[in-house]
Amino acid sequence: MPKTITLTERFGHLVTTPSPKKKIERDSISVSLVEAALRCAEMRGVAREHLLAAAGIAPATLDSPRARVSPVQYGKLWNATADALDDEFFGQDAHPMRRGSFVLLCHAALSSRDGAQALARIASFMRLVLDDLTFEPDIDGERVRIWLADKAAPKTMFAYATGFILVYGLLCWLVGRRIPVLAAHLRCPEPADSDEYRLMFCNDLRFRAARSFVDLSAECAALPVVQTPATLKRFLRDAPANFIVKYRNPDSLAARVRTRLRQTAPTDWPEAESVAAALHMAEATLRRRLKQEGLTYQTIKDALRRDLAIARLAHTQETIPQIADALGFAEPSAFRRAFRKWTGVRPADYRREA
Repeated sequence: MPKTITLTERFGHLVTTPSPKKKIERDSISVSLVEAALRCAEMRGVAREHLLAAAGIAPATLDSPRARVSPVQYGKLWNATADALDDEFFGQDAHPMRRGSFVLLCHAALSSRDGAQALARIASFMRLVLDDLTFEPDIDGERVRIWLADKAAPKTMFAYATGFILVYGLLCWLVGRRIPVLAAHLRCPEPADSDEYRLMFCNDLRFRAARSFVDLSAECAALPVVQTPATLKRFLRDAPANFIVKYRNPDSLAARVRTRLRQTAPTDWPEAESVAAALHMAEATLRRRLKQEGLTYQTIKDALRRDLAIARLAHTQETIPQIADALGFAEPSAFRRAFRKWTGVRPADYRREA
């Protein structure tokens, strides 16, 4: 049996607040998920001030419902909350998921043959550490369905999301790619921030379902497990920030596309055809492989533009027209419309609240 290692021991080096540049280079997470984690801690007597300080999140950030934090910040909040509660499921189950459980789960699943066997081992392990919520795989030729068996009353949206992040993030890492999420139907009522959860799950996210389940692409069952004990060290070192915003494989095609885009000003971002040529593949191949990772070229560009806009509004004195021009919008009005679609508020209001 491998030695039990706490999240603090594994992730203790993640203590520095990311610079504005780092925030620009990453996706971001709604402050509503920060509030959800803090509420779990507060219900068990842990003050939010300590957790926010550990995560490098300014308390004033919570005053704006449309504010966002980086995955690294949210990952540190995740770890601080788990450490404070001695529960990696944040007290959302009758049985606590004690510190070190996720590390042991990774070791248990690492020697699996393929995605199907890995998912079975993950589900079996989670059944040992949780009482109220279990994960029951159901695999056929059309999809891989994970039943989220909530024995009593429906869980909260945040509880379903917490379990999904742990199971899905580990499974994606084991097979080395982001697995497309086809549908997610949950028993809980629709939360106010359901759009944020759709980013986490998929567009086909429905509420007040008769039973809770998540459908994954059928191909994941046959995908071989490609990770080793050596790569596990890197995965645990960066977890959970490396899979909180779905699963981010640093060696994936999407990561290579992001790297190329970050090296160029948004006004000069190339078309998909040029990116494909630079990566020595056909455009159709680029689009097909990105689809396998649950992304499109346009969604990658939109996410980068959104976070560039958020960082510039929060950390520079540039005017709205200047930011719009720098991000490649023909008119400031087009930028304002896009930003409101991304965050729900106008750029000027976001800057004032931030």
